[in-house]
Amino acid sequence: MSVIHYKSNEELEIIRESGIILGKAHAEIAKIIRPGIKTNELDKIAYQFIADNGGLPSFKGYNGFPATLCISVNEVVVHGFPSEYELQDGDIISVDCGVKYKGFHSDSAYTYPVGNVKEEVLKLLRITKESLYKGIEQAVVGNRIGDIGYAVQTFVENEGYTVVRELVGHGLGKSLHEKPEVPNYGNRGKGLKLEENLVIAIEPMINLGKKNVVQENDGWTIRTSDRLPSAHFEHTVAIKKGKPEILTTFEFIEKIINI
Repeated sequence: MSVIHYKSNEELEIIRESGIILGKAHAEIAKIIRPGIKTNELDKIAYQFIADNGGLPSFKGYNGFPATLCISVNEVVVHGFPSEYELQDGDIISVDCGVKYKGFHSDSAYTYPVGNVKEEVLKLLRITKESLYKGIEQAVVGNRIGDIGYAVQTFVENEGYTVVRELVGHGLGKSLHEKPEVPNYGNRGKGLKLEENLVIAIEPMINLGKKNVVQENDGWTIRTSDRLPSAHFEHTVAIKKGKPEILTTFEFIEKIINI
């Protein structure tokens, strides 16, 4: 059985520093997301920014993954490759990125509208992001992993959306993926008891249509089976007493996109 690695307060600060580099890298991408941009251009910018700021891209080379960013457009849920694809007016694009800094990883994701996006899809983005914070609220000492998933699941299902089952959040630290798994569904009071300074990535992946997904032939790309849109937001979070600590940030992104 894999060991769960709890972090020291000093290690939490390093992960927070990593998260600031990551948040600023996301903002550099946010500046240029528009119709007509190729998704591999976003990847180049992220790689350069992370390298220039003393970090390493967590995803590049991970189990053979070829890029700095996971770029997932429209019905792609996660793990899409940057490519020659040019973003179209009305697309949505999930950008998932990780930074390794001073030996520790941070991991976050944000889904952007491109140009003029249908209101029903914009609502999916809003609810998915809100569900992330519903999950984070439960990430406190004494709760259990199931409390996080239950909060996400009940919130989005009450809005008529579905939760992807096959992909889950995770612990992280010196490794990008550590124990425990953090599902976006579950039962209150079930699963691992949350203890102080456990660091986890909470990352709701929420579908407009059915919850079912399929894997494409590249061995990475996961898309919805009904080809309806999916949204994805993620933060790296430390378990604390009373109130969790969010170690990544959307602040720099949202200054750019004026939220």
